[in-house]
Amino acid sequence: MSYPVEGHCDCKAVRYRMLAKPMFVHCCHCRWCQRETGSAFVLNALIETDRLEVLAGAPDVVVTPSESGRGQHISRCPICKIAVWSMYSLPTVRFVRVGTLVDPDIAPPEIHIFTASKQPWVVIPPGMPSAPEYYDREKYWPRESLERRKAFLRNC
Repeated sequence: MSYPVEGHCDCKAVRYRMLAKPMFVHCCHCRWCQRETGSAFVLNALIETDRLEVLAGAPDVVVTPSESGRGQHISRCPICKIAVWSMYSLPTVRFVRVGTLVDPDIAPPEIHIFTASKQPWVVIPPGMPSAPEYYDREKYWPRESLERRKAFLRNC
């Protein structure tokens, strides 16, 4: 798949473009994500903020509690209320909701995390990396993504 790629909320009032491939895509099965989405998991594509371009609209940022205690900043369409991305403790990284991409098939999960709390009927494919809680970035992220992370951390 070539980049950039675009995404939007349901009503298309908020539209965005990812200028590069995400650093990593994870499928989170934690209870916080289950509660927040009303689903069994959330699929997040992690990308640097400066590689995410807003094409239309200005999302409302809603601060919700998080297990870390630092909160999560969820960017939602002010009209249809769909979450398009979120931000945790680093303002330089966005967690784009893969389902809001025009073609969500381009960003399958590279790991399933917090599987200790996954719904029992969710079956993780054989050979797919998974972790009962969070994961070791150094072990799972591609070298290029680790370098990108180091670059934005230098600028924080």
